[in-house]
Amino acid sequence: MAAEFNFQKQLDSMGEYGIITQVKHPLIIIQGLSGARLHEIVIFESEEKGGNSYAHLGEVFMLHEDAVEVLVYSNRPVHAGTRVARTNQFVSVPVSDGLLGRVIDPLGNIKSGEGGVIESQERRPIDSAPPGIPERVRIQTSFLTGVAIVDMMVPLGRGQKELVIGDRKTGKSSFLFSTIKNQVAYHNAIAIYAACGKKKSDIRRVEQFFAKEGIADRTVIVGTDSDDSPSLIYLTPYAAMTIAEYFRDQGRDVLVVFDDLSTHARFYREVSLLAKRFPGRESYPGDIFYTHARLLERCGNFKHKNGGEVSITALPVAELVNGDFAGYIPTNLMGMTDGHIYFDANQYFEGRRPAVNISLSVTRVGKQATTSLVRSINREVTAFLSLYAKMQNLSHFGAELTPTVKHVLETGEMIYTFFQQPYTQNMPQAVQIVLFSMIWLKFFDISTRDKIGDYSQNLVEAYRDEQVAAVLDKMVQADVLNAMLGEVAKQKDYLTQLCTTNAKSKKK
Repeated sequence: MAAEFNFQKQLDSMGEYGIITQVKHPLIIIQGLSGARLHEIVIFESEEKGGNSYAHLGEVFMLHEDAVEVLVYSNRPVHAGTRVARTNQFVSVPVSDGLLGRVIDPLGNIKSGEGGVIESQERRPIDSAPPGIPERVRIQTSFLTGVAIVDMMVPLGRGQKELVIGDRKTGKSSFLFSTIKNQVAYHNAIAIYAACGKKKSDIRRVEQFFAKEGIADRTVIVGTDSDDSPSLIYLTPYAAMTIAEYFRDQGRDVLVVFDDLSTHARFYREVSLLAKRFPGRESYPGDIFYTHARLLERCGNFKHKNGGEVSITALPVAELVNGDFAGYIPTNLMGMTDGHIYFDANQYFEGRRPAVNISLSVTRVGKQATTSLVRSINREVTAFLSLYAKMQNLSHFGAELTPTVKHVLETGEMIYTFFQQPYTQNMPQAVQIVLFSMIWLKFFDISTRDKIGDYSQNLVEAYRDEQVAAVLDKMVQADVLNAMLGEVAKQKDYLTQLCTTNAKSKKK
Protein backbone atom coordinates (compact mmCIF):
# COMPACT_ATOMS: atom_id res chain seq x y z
CA MET A 1 0.00 0.00 0.00
CA ALA A 2 2.90 2.34 0.71
CA ALA A 3 4.00 2.21 -2.93
CA GLU A 4 0.73 3.89 -3.94
CA PHE A 5 1.56 7.08 -2.05
CA ASN A 6 4.28 9.66 -2.54
CA PHE A 7 4.88 12.25 0.15
CA GLN A 8 5.55 15.17 -2.18
CA LYS A 9 2.55 14.42 -4.38
CA GLN A 10 0.26 14.16 -1.36
CA LEU A 11 1.67 17.39 0.05
CA ASP A 12 1.12 19.22 -3.24
CA SER A 13 -2.39 17.79 -3.55
CA MET A 14 -3.61 18.50 -0.01
CA GLY A 15 -1.50 21.59 0.71
CA GLU A 16 -1.32 20.70 4.38
CA TYR A 17 1.29 19.06 6.58
CA GLY A 18 2.06 18.53 10.25
CA ILE A 19 5.20 18.06 12.35
CA ILE A 20 5.90 15.10 14.65
CA THR A 21 6.41 16.41 18.18
CA GLN A 22 6.41 13.21 20.23
CA VAL A 23 6.96 9.48 19.53
CA LYS A 24 5.53 6.70 21.74
CA HIS A 25 5.77 3.85 19.26
CA PRO A 26 3.46 2.88 17.64
CA LEU A 27 1.68 6.10 18.66
CA ILE A 28 2.99 9.50 17.56
CA ILE A 29 1.77 13.03 18.31
CA ILE A 30 1.57 15.49 15.42
CA GLN A 31 0.96 19.24 15.53
CA GLY A 32 -0.87 20.59 12.52
CA LEU A 33 -3.09 18.58 10.11
CA SER A 34 -6.10 20.59 11.21
CA GLY A 35 -8.19 19.06 8.41
CA ALA A 36 -7.39 15.43 9.28
CA ARG A 37 -10.29 13.03 9.75
CA LEU A 38 -10.57 10.05 12.07
CA HIS A 39 -9.03 6.86 10.55
CA GLU A 40 -7.56 8.80 7.61
CA ILE A 41 -4.24 7.55 6.21
CA VAL A 42 -1.25 9.88 6.57
CA ILE A 43 2.21 9.56 5.04
CA PHE A 44 5.53 10.53 6.60
CA GLU A 45 8.33 12.19 4.72
CA SER A 46 10.68 9.48 3.43
CA GLU A 47 14.33 9.07 4.30
CA GLU A 48 16.52 8.20 1.36
CA LYS A 49 19.00 5.46 2.25
CA GLY A 50 21.08 3.89 -0.48
CA GLY A 51 18.60 4.93 -3.13
CA ASN A 52 15.66 3.22 -1.42
CA SER A 53 12.64 5.12 -0.22
CA TYR A 54 11.40 4.10 3.24
CA ALA A 55 7.85 5.40 3.21
CA HIS A 56 5.85 5.26 6.43
CA LEU A 57 2.08 5.13 6.63
CA GLY A 58 -0.09 5.78 9.64
CA GLU A 59 -3.73 6.08 10.64
CA VAL A 60 -5.34 8.94 12.52
CA PHE A 61 -6.32 7.45 15.88
CA MET A 62 -7.50 10.45 17.91
CA LEU A 63 -8.20 14.13 17.22
CA HIS A 64 -7.43 16.96 19.66
CA GLU A 65 -7.81 20.73 19.41
CA ASP A 66 -4.14 21.35 18.73
CA ALA A 67 -2.75 17.91 17.85
CA VAL A 68 -3.46 14.61 16.14
CA GLU A 69 -2.56 11.14 17.43
CA VAL A 70 -1.51 8.70 14.70
CA LEU A 71 -0.80 4.98 14.73
CA VAL A 72 2.22 4.11 12.63
CA TYR A 73 2.12 0.81 10.72
CA SER A 74 5.84 0.30 10.31
CA ASN A 75 8.30 -0.86 12.94
CA ARG A 76 10.99 1.34 11.43
CA PRO A 77 11.68 4.35 13.65
CA VAL A 78 10.23 7.78 12.98
CA HIS A 79 11.78 10.90 14.43
CA ALA A 80 10.50 14.10 15.97
CA GLY A 81 10.52 16.95 13.47
CA THR A 82 9.52 14.77 10.49
CA ARG A 83 6.83 16.21 8.26
CA VAL A 84 3.54 14.35 7.78
CA ALA A 85 1.03 14.83 4.94
CA ARG A 86 -2.61 13.84 4.59
CA THR A 87 -3.81 11.47 1.84
CA ASN A 88 -7.59 11.99 2.08
CA GLN A 89 -7.96 8.18 1.95
CA PHE A 90 -8.85 5.51 4.48
CA VAL A 91 -7.39 2.08 5.19
CA SER A 92 -8.30 -0.37 2.43
CA VAL A 93 -7.19 -3.74 1.11
CA PRO A 94 -7.09 -4.98 -2.51
CA VAL A 95 -9.65 -7.71 -3.22
CA SER A 96 -9.63 -10.16 -6.11
CA ASP A 97 -9.36 -13.87 -6.85
CA GLY A 98 -5.61 -13.24 -7.06
CA LEU A 99 -5.49 -13.31 -3.25
CA LEU A 100 -6.14 -17.07 -3.21
CA GLY A 101 -3.08 -19.05 -2.24
CA ARG A 102 -1.33 -15.98 -0.80
CA VAL A 103 -0.16 -14.85 2.61
CA ILE A 104 -0.66 -11.11 2.92
CA ASP A 105 -0.52 -8.46 5.61
CA PRO A 106 -3.60 -6.35 6.49
CA LEU A 107 -2.58 -3.65 3.99
CA GLY A 108 -2.48 -6.14 1.09
CA ASN A 109 1.30 -6.51 0.86
CA ILE A 110 2.33 -10.04 -0.13
CA LYS A 111 4.30 -11.96 2.47
CA SER A 112 4.30 -15.35 0.75
CA GLY A 113 2.76 -17.12 -2.25
CA GLU A 114 3.24 -17.31 -6.00
CA GLY A 115 3.73 -14.00 -7.80
CA GLY A 116 4.76 -10.68 -6.39
CA VAL A 117 1.85 -8.44 -7.39
CA ILE A 118 -1.87 -8.76 -6.71
CA GLU A 119 -3.77 -7.67 -9.81
CA SER A 120 -6.87 -5.95 -8.51
CA GLN A 121 -9.08 -3.19 -9.80
CA GLU A 122 -10.95 -2.92 -6.51
CA ARG A 123 -9.99 -1.84 -3.02
CA ARG A 124 -12.38 -2.06 -0.10
CA PRO A 125 -12.25 -0.22 3.23
CA ILE A 126 -11.45 -2.69 5.96
CA ASP A 127 -13.98 -1.20 8.37
CA SER A 128 -17.59 -1.14 7.18
CA ALA A 129 -21.05 -1.28 8.72
CA PRO A 130 -22.59 -4.75 9.19
CA PRO A 131 -25.51 -5.63 6.86
CA GLY A 132 -28.97 -4.89 8.26
CA ILE A 133 -31.72 -7.34 9.13
CA PRO A 134 -33.51 -7.04 5.72
CA GLU A 135 -30.36 -8.38 4.04
CA ARG A 136 -30.14 -11.45 6.27
CA VAL A 137 -31.75 -14.88 6.03
CA ARG A 138 -32.55 -17.46 8.71
CA ILE A 139 -29.70 -19.95 9.21
CA GLN A 140 -31.03 -23.28 7.95
CA THR A 141 -28.11 -25.13 6.32
CA SER A 142 -25.72 -27.32 8.29
CA PHE A 143 -22.09 -26.34 8.56
CA LEU A 144 -20.14 -29.60 8.74
CA THR A 145 -16.70 -29.66 10.31
CA GLY A 146 -15.90 -33.31 9.56
CA VAL A 147 -15.26 -33.81 13.31
CA ALA A 148 -17.79 -36.30 14.67
CA ILE A 149 -18.04 -35.00 18.23
CA VAL A 150 -18.82 -31.48 16.98
CA ASP A 151 -21.15 -32.37 14.08
CA MET A 152 -23.21 -34.70 16.29
CA MET A 153 -23.08 -33.03 19.70
CA VAL A 154 -22.48 -29.32 18.98
CA PRO A 155 -23.87 -28.91 15.43
CA LEU A 156 -23.24 -25.67 13.57
CA GLY A 157 -25.06 -23.82 10.78
CA ARG A 158 -23.79 -21.82 7.82
CA GLY A 159 -23.51 -18.19 8.87
CA GLN A 160 -23.07 -19.00 12.56
CA LYS A 161 -20.54 -17.30 14.82
CA GLU A 162 -19.13 -20.06 17.04
CA LEU A 163 -16.44 -19.24 19.59
CA VAL A 164 -13.61 -21.76 20.02
CA ILE A 165 -12.17 -21.48 23.53
CA GLY A 166 -9.72 -23.38 25.69
CA ASP A 167 -6.32 -23.27 27.32
CA ARG A 168 -3.12 -23.18 25.29
CA LYS A 169 -2.10 -26.42 23.58
CA THR A 170 -5.46 -28.21 23.90
CA GLY A 171 -6.05 -28.94 20.21
CA LYS A 172 -7.92 -25.82 19.07
CA SER A 173 -5.70 -25.29 16.02
CA SER A 174 -5.98 -28.95 14.99
CA PHE A 175 -9.77 -28.66 15.06
CA LEU A 176 -9.62 -25.48 12.98
CA PHE A 177 -7.38 -27.21 10.42
CA SER A 178 -9.82 -30.13 10.15
CA THR A 179 -12.76 -27.77 9.71
CA ILE A 180 -11.04 -25.68 7.04
CA LYS A 181 -10.01 -28.81 5.12
CA ASN A 182 -13.54 -30.25 5.27
CA GLN A 183 -15.23 -27.05 4.13
CA VAL A 184 -12.77 -26.23 1.34
CA ALA A 185 -12.14 -29.74 0.00
CA TYR A 186 -15.66 -31.19 0.29
CA HIS A 187 -18.08 -28.27 0.46
CA ASN A 188 -16.60 -25.82 -2.07
CA ALA A 189 -16.10 -23.00 0.44
CA ILE A 190 -13.43 -20.31 0.60
CA ALA A 191 -11.41 -20.09 3.82
CA ILE A 192 -9.84 -16.91 5.22
CA TYR A 193 -7.39 -17.43 8.08
CA ALA A 194 -6.55 -14.38 10.18
CA ALA A 195 -3.36 -14.93 12.20
CA CYS A 196 -3.15 -12.11 14.76
CA GLY A 197 0.31 -11.52 16.21
CA LYS A 198 1.43 -15.14 15.78
CA LYS A 199 4.95 -16.50 15.56
CA LYS A 200 6.32 -16.67 12.04
CA SER A 201 6.71 -20.43 12.43
CA ASP A 202 3.00 -20.77 13.28
CA ILE A 203 1.96 -18.86 10.16
CA ARG A 204 4.33 -20.98 8.10
CA ARG A 205 2.82 -24.15 9.60
CA VAL A 206 -0.68 -23.08 8.51
CA GLU A 207 0.60 -22.33 5.02
CA GLN A 208 2.32 -25.71 4.78
CA PHE A 209 -0.82 -27.54 5.96
CA PHE A 210 -2.93 -25.90 3.26
CA ALA A 211 -0.34 -26.78 0.61
CA LYS A 212 -0.01 -30.38 1.81
CA GLU A 213 -3.78 -30.94 1.76
CA GLY A 214 -4.12 -29.37 -1.70
CA ILE A 215 -6.45 -26.57 -0.61
CA ALA A 216 -4.08 -23.58 -0.82
CA ASP A 217 -5.70 -22.34 -4.03
CA ARG A 218 -8.96 -21.72 -2.15
CA THR A 219 -7.57 -20.14 0.99
CA VAL A 220 -6.17 -16.75 1.99
CA ILE A 221 -3.97 -16.14 5.02
CA VAL A 222 -3.97 -12.62 6.47
CA GLY A 223 -1.05 -12.76 8.85
CA THR A 224 0.85 -10.54 11.24
CA ASP A 225 3.59 -11.83 13.49
CA SER A 226 4.67 -10.69 16.92
CA ASP A 227 7.41 -8.52 15.41
CA ASP A 228 4.89 -6.36 13.53
CA SER A 229 3.60 -3.07 14.83
CA PRO A 230 0.66 -3.40 17.28
CA SER A 231 -1.36 -1.08 15.04
CA LEU A 232 -0.89 -3.45 12.10
CA ILE A 233 -1.87 -6.46 14.23
CA TYR A 234 -5.01 -4.56 15.25
CA LEU A 235 -6.10 -4.35 11.59
CA THR A 236 -5.65 -8.08 10.88
CA PRO A 237 -9.17 -9.45 11.59
CA TYR A 238 -10.85 -6.49 9.84
CA ALA A 239 -8.81 -7.05 6.67
CA ALA A 240 -9.70 -10.76 6.76
CA MET A 241 -13.40 -9.96 7.10
CA THR A 242 -13.26 -7.51 4.19
CA ILE A 243 -11.74 -10.20 1.95
CA ALA A 244 -14.44 -12.64 3.14
CA GLU A 245 -17.13 -10.12 2.14
CA TYR A 246 -15.64 -9.88 -1.35
CA PHE A 247 -15.96 -13.64 -1.90
CA ARG A 248 -19.43 -13.57 -0.33
CA ASP A 249 -20.47 -11.00 -2.93
CA GLN A 250 -19.16 -13.39 -5.62
CA GLY A 251 -21.68 -15.97 -4.40
CA ARG A 252 -19.18 -18.15 -2.48
CA ASP A 253 -19.77 -19.47 1.03
CA VAL A 254 -16.88 -18.34 3.24
CA LEU A 255 -15.33 -19.60 6.46
CA VAL A 256 -13.26 -17.03 8.32
CA VAL A 257 -11.09 -18.00 11.31
CA PHE A 258 -9.84 -15.37 13.76
CA ASP A 259 -6.81 -16.84 15.57
CA ASP A 260 -7.00 -15.39 18.06
CA LEU A 261 -9.02 -12.47 19.42
CA SER A 262 -7.46 -12.67 22.89
CA THR A 263 -4.11 -11.68 21.38
CA HIS A 264 -5.85 -9.04 19.27
CA ALA A 265 -7.41 -7.55 22.41
CA ARG A 266 -4.06 -7.43 24.21
CA PHE A 267 -2.41 -5.46 21.40
CA TYR A 268 -5.40 -3.08 21.24
CA ARG A 269 -5.09 -2.59 25.01
CA GLU A 270 -1.41 -1.69 24.54
CA VAL A 271 -2.28 0.94 21.97
CA SER A 272 -5.12 2.34 24.08
CA LEU A 273 -2.95 2.65 27.19
CA LEU A 274 -0.30 4.51 25.19
CA ALA A 275 -3.05 6.85 24.01
CA LYS A 276 -4.02 7.39 27.68
CA ARG A 277 -7.56 6.18 27.15
CA PHE A 278 -9.31 5.52 30.44
CA PRO A 279 -8.76 1.84 31.35
CA GLY A 280 -11.57 -0.43 32.49
CA ARG A 281 -11.61 -4.02 33.70
CA GLU A 282 -8.17 -5.66 33.42
CA SER A 283 -6.98 -2.35 31.89
CA TYR A 284 -8.87 -2.97 28.63
CA PRO A 285 -10.42 0.16 27.07
CA GLY A 286 -14.13 0.78 27.40
CA ASP A 287 -14.82 0.13 23.71
CA ILE A 288 -13.28 -3.37 23.60
CA PHE A 289 -16.73 -5.00 23.32
CA TYR A 290 -17.64 -2.73 20.41
CA THR A 291 -14.26 -3.42 18.80
CA HIS A 292 -15.04 -7.13 18.45
CA ALA A 293 -18.81 -6.89 18.08
CA ARG A 294 -18.62 -4.67 15.00
CA LEU A 295 -16.31 -7.27 13.47
CA LEU A 296 -18.36 -10.39 14.20
CA GLU A 297 -21.70 -8.81 13.26
CA ARG A 298 -20.47 -8.67 9.66
CA CYS A 299 -20.87 -12.48 9.56
CA GLY A 300 -24.14 -14.26 8.91
CA ASN A 301 -26.38 -15.81 6.27
CA PHE A 302 -27.35 -13.28 3.59
CA LYS A 303 -29.49 -12.82 0.52
CA HIS A 304 -27.41 -12.79 -2.64
CA LYS A 305 -28.03 -10.21 -5.34
CA ASN A 306 -28.42 -12.96 -7.95
CA GLY A 307 -30.85 -14.93 -5.83
CA GLY A 308 -30.36 -17.63 -3.23
CA GLU A 309 -28.32 -17.45 -0.05
CA VAL A 310 -24.65 -16.99 0.74
CA SER A 311 -22.93 -17.07 4.10
CA ILE A 312 -19.90 -16.00 6.11
CA THR A 313 -19.30 -18.41 8.99
CA ALA A 314 -16.94 -17.22 11.72
CA LEU A 315 -14.84 -19.26 14.13
CA PRO A 316 -13.21 -16.73 16.49
CA VAL A 317 -10.69 -18.19 18.94
CA ALA A 318 -10.15 -17.11 22.54
CA GLU A 319 -7.51 -18.41 24.91
CA LEU A 320 -8.37 -19.24 28.51
CA VAL A 321 -6.00 -19.23 31.46
CA ASN A 322 -6.32 -22.37 33.61
CA GLY A 323 -9.84 -22.94 32.28
CA ASP A 324 -11.13 -19.61 33.63
CA PHE A 325 -14.48 -18.99 31.91
CA ALA A 326 -14.91 -15.70 33.75
CA GLY A 327 -12.09 -13.95 31.88
CA TYR A 328 -13.06 -10.57 30.49
CA ILE A 329 -12.41 -11.20 26.79
CA PRO A 330 -13.87 -14.75 26.70
CA THR A 331 -17.09 -13.64 28.39
CA ASN A 332 -17.35 -10.66 26.04
CA LEU A 333 -17.00 -12.95 23.03
CA MET A 334 -19.52 -15.42 24.46
CA GLY A 335 -22.02 -12.58 24.62
CA MET A 336 -21.68 -11.70 20.92
CA THR A 337 -21.45 -15.20 19.38
CA ASP A 338 -23.96 -18.00 18.81
CA GLY A 339 -22.31 -20.47 21.16
CA HIS A 340 -18.90 -21.85 21.99
CA ILE A 341 -16.87 -25.07 21.71
CA TYR A 342 -14.83 -25.64 24.85
CA PHE A 343 -11.55 -27.54 24.62
CA ASP A 344 -10.97 -28.94 28.11
CA ALA A 345 -7.35 -29.23 29.28
CA ASN A 346 -8.24 -32.08 31.69
CA GLN A 347 -9.76 -34.15 28.88
CA TYR A 348 -6.79 -33.34 26.68
CA PHE A 349 -4.34 -34.68 29.27
CA GLU A 350 -6.51 -37.79 29.62
CA GLY A 351 -5.78 -38.47 25.95
CA ARG A 352 -9.05 -37.45 24.29
CA ARG A 353 -8.64 -36.00 20.80
CA PRO A 354 -10.35 -33.65 20.15
CA ALA A 355 -10.72 -32.65 23.79
CA VAL A 356 -14.20 -31.10 23.44
CA ASN A 357 -16.16 -30.88 26.67
CA ILE A 358 -19.69 -31.64 25.48
CA SER A 359 -21.51 -30.55 28.63
CA LEU A 360 -19.84 -27.12 28.67
CA SER A 361 -20.14 -26.46 24.93
CA VAL A 362 -23.12 -24.57 23.49
CA THR A 363 -24.67 -24.04 20.05
CA ARG A 364 -27.62 -21.67 19.83
CA VAL A 365 -28.64 -21.82 16.17
CA GLY A 366 -26.88 -24.91 14.84
CA LYS A 367 -29.57 -27.40 15.85
CA GLN A 368 -32.21 -25.62 13.79
CA ALA A 369 -30.06 -26.23 10.69
CA THR A 370 -29.73 -30.01 11.22
CA THR A 371 -32.12 -32.80 10.31
CA SER A 372 -34.60 -34.20 12.82
CA LEU A 373 -32.55 -37.42 12.85
CA VAL A 374 -29.40 -35.61 13.99
CA ARG A 375 -31.39 -33.73 16.64
CA SER A 376 -32.83 -36.98 18.00
CA ILE A 377 -29.37 -38.58 18.09
CA ASN A 378 -28.09 -35.49 19.90
CA ARG A 379 -30.81 -35.81 22.56
CA GLU A 380 -30.22 -39.54 23.04
CA VAL A 381 -26.44 -39.29 23.29
CA THR A 382 -26.52 -36.22 25.56
CA ALA A 383 -28.81 -38.00 28.02
CA PHE A 384 -26.78 -41.20 27.80
CA LEU A 385 -23.41 -39.51 28.39
CA SER A 386 -24.89 -37.76 31.44
CA LEU A 387 -25.90 -41.19 32.77
CA TYR A 388 -22.45 -42.55 31.88
CA ALA A 389 -20.78 -39.82 33.94
CA LYS A 390 -22.90 -40.78 36.96
CA MET A 391 -22.20 -44.49 36.54
CA GLN A 392 -18.44 -43.87 36.48
CA ASN A 393 -18.71 -43.01 40.17
CA LEU A 394 -19.75 -46.63 40.77
CA SER A 395 -16.96 -48.18 38.72
CA HIS A 396 -14.68 -48.64 41.73
CA PHE A 397 -16.98 -51.44 42.93
CA GLY A 398 -15.63 -53.64 40.11
CA ALA A 399 -17.24 -57.11 40.05
CA GLU A 400 -20.16 -55.96 42.18
CA LEU A 401 -21.55 -53.84 39.30
CA THR A 402 -24.90 -54.88 37.90
CA PRO A 403 -25.15 -55.93 34.24
CA THR A 404 -27.02 -52.69 33.49
CA VAL A 405 -24.25 -50.51 34.94
CA LYS A 406 -21.61 -52.56 33.11
CA HIS A 407 -23.50 -52.08 29.83
CA VAL A 408 -23.72 -48.31 30.33
CA LEU A 409 -20.00 -48.06 31.12
CA GLU A 410 -18.97 -50.21 28.16
CA THR A 411 -21.21 -48.34 25.72
CA GLY A 412 -19.97 -44.99 27.03
CA GLU A 413 -16.37 -46.04 26.52
CA MET A 414 -17.20 -47.20 22.99
CA ILE A 415 -18.85 -43.84 22.16
CA TYR A 416 -15.92 -41.81 23.47
CA THR A 417 -13.54 -44.05 21.54
CA PHE A 418 -15.64 -43.37 18.43
CA PHE A 419 -15.28 -39.64 19.08
CA GLN A 420 -11.47 -40.06 19.11
CA GLN A 421 -10.46 -38.73 15.70
CA PRO A 422 -7.12 -37.64 14.19
CA TYR A 423 -7.24 -34.09 12.90
CA THR A 424 -6.16 -35.19 9.42
CA GLN A 425 -9.30 -37.31 9.05
CA ASN A 426 -12.59 -35.77 7.89
CA MET A 427 -15.62 -37.94 8.53
CA PRO A 428 -18.73 -37.40 6.34
CA GLN A 429 -21.93 -37.04 8.33
CA ALA A 430 -23.44 -40.23 6.89
CA VAL A 431 -20.42 -42.19 8.12
CA GLN A 432 -20.69 -40.58 11.55
CA ILE A 433 -24.34 -41.56 11.92
CA VAL A 434 -23.94 -45.12 10.60
CA LEU A 435 -20.90 -45.88 12.75
CA PHE A 436 -22.61 -44.46 15.84
CA SER A 437 -25.68 -46.62 15.07
CA MET A 438 -23.51 -49.73 14.83
CA ILE A 439 -22.11 -48.99 18.31
CA TRP A 440 -25.58 -48.21 19.67
CA LEU A 441 -26.90 -51.53 18.28
CA LYS A 442 -23.96 -53.46 19.83
CA PHE A 443 -22.42 -54.56 16.54
CA PHE A 444 -19.10 -54.34 18.40
CA ASP A 445 -18.26 -55.35 21.95
CA ILE A 446 -15.80 -53.92 24.45
CA SER A 447 -13.08 -56.30 23.21
CA THR A 448 -13.07 -54.53 19.82
CA ARG A 449 -13.00 -51.01 21.29
CA ASP A 450 -9.39 -50.39 20.26
CA LYS A 451 -10.30 -51.18 16.64
CA ILE A 452 -13.03 -48.55 16.32
CA GLY A 453 -10.50 -46.07 14.91
CA ASP A 454 -9.63 -48.55 12.17
CA TYR A 455 -13.32 -49.23 11.53
CA SER A 456 -14.04 -45.52 11.09
CA GLN A 457 -11.05 -45.09 8.76
CA ASN A 458 -12.16 -48.07 6.65
CA LEU A 459 -15.72 -46.74 6.47
CA VAL A 460 -14.48 -43.29 5.41
CA GLU A 461 -12.37 -44.91 2.68
CA ALA A 462 -15.30 -47.02 1.53
CA TYR A 463 -17.57 -43.96 1.42
CA ARG A 464 -15.47 -42.57 -1.43
CA ASP A 465 -17.03 -45.25 -3.64
CA GLU A 466 -20.22 -43.80 -5.17
CA GLN A 467 -22.20 -47.01 -4.69
CA VAL A 468 -21.28 -47.30 -1.02
CA ALA A 469 -22.00 -43.59 -0.50
CA ALA A 470 -25.45 -44.01 -2.05
CA VAL A 471 -26.28 -46.89 0.33
CA LEU A 472 -25.11 -45.00 3.45
CA ASP A 473 -26.82 -41.77 2.42
CA LYS A 474 -30.10 -43.63 1.94
CA MET A 475 -29.85 -45.09 5.45
CA VAL A 476 -29.58 -41.69 7.13
CA GLN A 477 -32.52 -40.12 5.30
CA ALA A 478 -34.94 -41.39 7.93
CA ASP A 479 -36.58 -38.77 10.13
CA VAL A 480 -37.01 -41.09 13.11
CA LEU A 481 -34.09 -42.63 14.99
CA ASN A 482 -35.76 -46.02 15.38
CA ALA A 483 -36.41 -46.25 11.64
CA MET A 484 -32.78 -45.47 10.85
CA LEU A 485 -31.55 -48.01 13.41
CA GLY A 486 -33.80 -50.57 11.76
CA GLU A 487 -32.23 -49.87 8.36
CA VAL A 488 -28.75 -50.24 9.84
CA ALA A 489 -29.73 -53.52 11.52
CA LYS A 490 -30.90 -54.92 8.18
CA GLN A 491 -27.51 -54.16 6.63
CA LYS A 492 -25.47 -55.59 9.54
CA ASP A 493 -23.36 -58.01 7.49
CA TYR A 494 -22.72 -55.48 4.72
CA LEU A 495 -21.69 -52.71 7.13
CA THR A 496 -19.53 -55.02 9.23
CA GLN A 497 -17.68 -56.04 6.08
CA LEU A 498 -17.11 -52.38 5.15
CA CYS A 499 -15.75 -51.60 8.60
CA THR A 500 -13.44 -54.59 8.82
CA THR A 501 -12.09 -54.48 5.25
CA ASN A 502 -9.36 -51.96 4.51
CA ALA A 503 -10.37 -50.21 1.29
CA LYS A 504 -6.78 -49.41 0.31
CA SER A 505 -5.58 -53.01 0.62
CA LYS A 506 -8.70 -54.19 -1.19
CA LYS A 507 -7.85 -51.97 -4.19
CA LYS A 508 -4.32 -53.34 -4.27
